[in-house]
Amino acid sequence: MRGEYKSPGGKLVAVEVDLEGTALGAVRLAGDFFLEPDEALGRIERSLAGASSDEPVEGLARRIEAGLSPGDQLVGFDARAVAIAVRRALGKSSTWSDHRYALIQDGPRDPFTQMALDQVYAEELAAGRRGPSLRVWEWSANAVVIGSYQSWSNEVDHQAAARHNVTVVRRVSGGGAMFIEPGNTITYSLAVPGSLVDGMSFIDSYAFLDAWCVGALRQLGLHATYEPINDIASPAGKIAGAAQKRFASGVVLHHVTMAYDIDAAKMGQVLRVGREKLSTRGVGSAVKRVDPLRSQTGLSRQQLVDALVGHFESLHDLDRSAPTAAELERARELVATKFATPEWLRRVP
Repeated sequence: MRGEYKSPGGKLVAVEVDLEGTALGAVRLAGDFFLEPDEALGRIERSLAGASSDEPVEGLARRIEAGLSPGDQLVGFDARAVAIAVRRALGKSSTWSDHRYALIQDGPRDPFTQMALDQVYAEELAAGRRGPSLRVWEWSANAVVIGSYQSWSNEVDHQAAARHNVTVVRRVSGGGAMFIEPGNTITYSLAVPGSLVDGMSFIDSYAFLDAWCVGALRQLGLHATYEPINDIASPAGKIAGAAQKRFASGVVLHHVTMAYDIDAAKMGQVLRVGREKLSTRGVGSAVKRVDPLRSQTGLSRQQLVDALVGHFESLHDLDRSAPTAAELERARELVATKFATPEWLRRVP
């Protein structure tokens, strides 16, 4: 059995694994990494022999580290990368190519329904009624989306929000506030099985799940890079911010908001933190700090959406889909019982 893993910014690790009952037998390690001295290769392979085929990534990594000598140098990879490759060989972890994805695109929806639909597709994947999905959002109203753990009152100027018809909603994932105007943002969500990021840290999984998007932007001529923990940027400024939620069901929800165009003055009025950060720099600095894709590409928003989806489809199997009646009914239920309730919105006052 063969498995491969390439850590973000690292080198490819490939392993071949033989099983002896429920334990690992011979393990052969290869890749384009650097390793000194040569004898360290054998020490890594021998350290894995006898390990349970159900051993998690952390346990396998500890075995590898314990088997290394003090002078061994692993360059471009680490024990965790080898452990993930082993898990993939055993079928415990999955790769992008192990799955088929649904592209879910429909008309503009209100901010509360958008929050609910993210949870709905995670539930559908967990229940086996849907496979992994890529959802591209369309907004019907101005919004500020605050993170699950942010303070409502600290993040938003309520008078400015009311003046600009901005709806404040809270998402299920952590991270910072996002300022939304219909037509000025590109938002997408991935609902994927936890096996796809098995053994990865949160930071590594952010970069892993957005690598396709960075690739799409580079294909458009942008010098896009991923900046830990959760930003996509170019030399002109920040392009996008990501957030992630790992559900108890094992499903991972990963969503990203990209700035196509931005009213920096309005954003500075509505977001308290944004105003404080920019108070000594002026509105011009806001434009530089969050630089819209419109100015960097010269493309329409729809052209950018098509380019992103097209790039994803060039890498992975993708089927067109739409929300079902049952999914929309579940979203309405979640809006009424969770996302639009004071208890959820003010969970952190």
